[in-house]
Amino acid sequence: MNTVDTVVIGAGHAGLAVSHLLGRAGRDHVVVERGAVAQSWRTRWDSLTLLTPRWMSRLPGWRYRGPGQEGFMPAAELVGHLEAYAASSAAPLALGREVLEVAPAGEGYRVTTTDGTWSARHVVVATGPGSRAVLPPAIHALHPGVRRVPALDYRNPESLPSGAVLVVGASASGVQIADELARSGRRVVLAVGRHTRVPRRYRGMDLSWWLDRSGRLARTIDTVADPVAARRETSLQLVGREPGDPRGTSLGLDTLQDVGVELVGRVRGADGHRIDLADDLPVSVAAAQRQLDDLLDAIDADVDASGLTREVDPADRPEPVRLGPARTSLDLGVEGFGSVVLATGLRPHHPWLRVPVTDLDGTIRQCRGRTPAAGLYVVGQRFQHRRDSATLDGARHDARDVVSHLVAGDTAAVAALEMR
Repeated sequence: MNTVDTVVIGAGHAGLAVSHLLGRAGRDHVVVERGAVAQSWRTRWDSLTLLTPRWMSRLPGWRYRGPGQEGFMPAAELVGHLEAYAASSAAPLALGREVLEVAPAGEGYRVTTTDGTWSARHVVVATGPGSRAVLPPAIHALHPGVRRVPALDYRNPESLPSGAVLVVGASASGVQIADELARSGRRVVLAVGRHTRVPRRYRGMDLSWWLDRSGRLARTIDTVADPVAARRETSLQLVGREPGDPRGTSLGLDTLQDVGVELVGRVRGADGHRIDLADDLPVSVAAAQRQLDDLLDAIDADVDASGLTREVDPADRPEPVRLGPARTSLDLGVEGFGSVVLATGLRPHHPWLRVPVTDLDGTIRQCRGRTPAAGLYVVGQRFQHRRDSATLDGARHDARDVVSHLVAGDTAAVAALEMR
């Protein structure tokens, strides 16, 4: 059995941020990863890009310094970015080792993997905000001839069976997949529930610039009225496209209708080939429009108060989505549907964690990354402490909180963390 001060589980951006800070503090550690560096980004759909510009790819001691700062990294580029980050700090990686168990042992933990076991005083779980698809119960009643594809398993239009496609879920993944399928020539129906509509750009700047500048991304969980609801907020309807892209920069229900996507309400039930749909599409769209207007009004007020010279172009503010009559049922067999893509969210999944710190939904209970179990930490959960905790740009703050607590009392280590 190997002995080490800290085991970090996960070699994505959050785990590598923790590793960098542990190395700076002089702490012996290992980063255990089931696959390669940035494994989850290697297995998503082919056209996926980050939703934040390259300049927001900030990690402890590292940031993107190349061209195209306002552009968006494709997944393959992000993998290279994180590989370079790991190499820059000589991160002690143990790749290709799936964690089988994390269990209390003495004054620390035993971490058992498919290739080696570690005894550690501390464990940091950095496996991401969600790794298991949330599937609506109704989907299990679908006819077995209709292929069910969680968004995690979608790769490209050619990977799906022939025929029309029902996409369930209208957050970032759902609208991007629906758009790609429609542009490939597929007939697409999008089942829309609660969603968050935003423009890609507003008053001459990317939306991310406004969210960062205004401090909205830095808002902490202790300032919100309902932390549970805040952690379940839908992802923004965004796509990583730059000005000049012939497909446009913004992506929402309006632009999906322009490329032929049919909008319907939530999936309420299924029986074989028949899908029962709610008649709540106008309600969902109106709620998203109110949120959009509130956000843009707040940005306008911020501009007025600060004296910024960002002129208002009426075209910047999206008009309300125009809706026609929406059907309340689909017959997938009669209408030639070959698959249903489920962009219905992810939830945490830690079956190997033998420590009683998880809720029923798999979320690890924590405060600023510290769990109820001494020496066990987590980084990268949704709204862990800040609104941007789960993002590439935001995890650095939680990583610093965790490592600062882990090395508390070690004067030299604390001083090293304060170095820039």
